[in-house]
Amino acid sequence: MTELTGQVALVTGSSSGIGEETARRLSALGATVVVNSSSSVEAGNAVSNSLPNESTYVQADISDQAQGHALLDATMDAYGRLDILVNNAGWTTVVPHHKLDELTDEIFQKTFDVNVFGTWWLTKAAIPLLRQSDSGNVVTITSIAGVRPVGSSMAYSMAKASLNHMTKLLAKSYSPIRFNAVAPGLVVTPWTEDWDAQHAAVAKNAAIPRSATPDDCAEAVLACIRNTYTTGQIMVVDGGLTL
Repeated sequence: MTELTGQVALVTGSSSGIGEETARRLSALGATVVVNSSSSVEAGNAVSNSLPNESTYVQADISDQAQGHALLDATMDAYGRLDILVNNAGWTTVVPHHKLDELTDEIFQKTFDVNVFGTWWLTKAAIPLLRQSDSGNVVTITSIAGVRPVGSSMAYSMAKASLNHMTKLLAKSYSPIRFNAVAPGLVVTPWTEDWDAQHAAVAKNAAIPRSATPDDCAEAVLACIRNTYTTGQIMVVDGGLTL
């Protein structure tokens, strides 16, 4: 028996990066984990099969409301409960803030479809399930771009700010479920592995001179889950960069 034995956790976007590491940490603590991705089926199955505790993989694109609902249905069909939801799935592309014409309607729409609408639809549908748990928990991965006017694009920054405020609003109105957010700075993931200039800038300016790792972020997720008197908080994980 370990800390999270008997609890079921759904981690969206968990075939790599922050989501994968979070799934691994939750599984190691005894949770049953549902691994998810929108397209990386082989990688998602590999993560699920490698976890130390019971796990399953479900492909679903949360930006499609029906697929998000099907993801929750699959979780309930497999395990009959949901205790932890980690909203990690997201999407971005780099558009310099001073090049407004390059922030097309298509980029703006997709950024909000995945990051805001998909997360909102999934969380809203999960609330009745989480209310059946003695320790319902939602942790949403946002970004320091939602706290400061930085980020890969203006659309991304606006989307993450929306998620931060969503976290506070839900925490205020839907207790005893706890809602918190983890807001990393730049993280070393497959998505950012070729962002050499950005990683170098963080290393130069952050108080802790490096970019974050997926493990740094997963540790913050666990902190939000473990502290039963914390809700509505945005935990910044940026090595002091925003100082």
